[in-house]
Amino acid sequence: MDACVHDSLRAEAALPVVEILSAQKDFPGGVRGLDPVSLTIRPGEFVSLIGPSGCGKSTLLKLIAHLIEPSEGRLLWWRGGFDRVGQEGRRLAFVFQEPTLMPWASVAANVRLPLDLASVPKAEAAARLATALEQVELADRAGAMPRHLSGGMRMRVSIARALVTDPDLLLMDEPFGALDEFTRNRLDEDLLALSHECGLTTIFVTHSISEAVFLSTRVVVMAAQPGRIFAEYRIDEPQPRGEEFRLSDSFTAHARELSRLLHAASVASRGDAR
Repeated sequence: MDACVHDSLRAEAALPVVEILSAQKDFPGGVRGLDPVSLTIRPGEFVSLIGPSGCGKSTLLKLIAHLIEPSEGRLLWWRGGFDRVGQEGRRLAFVFQEPTLMPWASVAANVRLPLDLASVPKAEAAARLATALEQVELADRAGAMPRHLSGGMRMRVSIARALVTDPDLLLMDEPFGALDEFTRNRLDEDLLALSHECGLTTIFVTHSISEAVFLSTRVVVMAAQPGRIFAEYRIDEPQPRGEEFRLSDSFTAHARELSRLLHAASVASRGDAR
């Protein structure tokens, strides 16, 4: 993937990107999705959320995306309310588990959709579209229809649709979970290179220990019933990373420790359920 098209003011930067301040989420019927959670996400971090099913990973991501609101506590984005999100240097994009593409529209039309909705001038939209397609290596598929693309390519289209908005914060809810391992590894490498080159701050939900180790600067391990943060684990390894990292002793050591933490979180979740 090519480098980002612009130098943002991400150095404004010394500010935390997201601050989650004792945020709790209760659902109808008295079901608690999240115990009070406190977490700070800093510029340039790649933070993965991992944990057993039902631990609130997606709920936490939706709180950060402001798709749902906390029942108690609050969140700050760049030390302000969500009304500031969307300004230069404070843009957010979300990539869901499924590509959710318009089947009747071309790749180009799907990627350009956020710009059309925002009434971005045609010349600017065309330039940003071209850059986003180049970044995900789909420049030659602009006219293709989603049904003619592989699963990996459709996910690349979804990522391009997020990138075309020029985000500073990228939220991804297990986007590669349904893909084969080869495709998943390739997309992980491309995503990490792009995140590094563009200075993105990324929050990524996954069930895969190896994926979390490969991508992350920090892994947040969650426990369930109710969802909560169980542990945080830092991965201080050079960026960007490639296949040599996957084959290294360091990778194996990180995966072993993260596996231990995830097992402990799962045991804690089962214990709470008794």
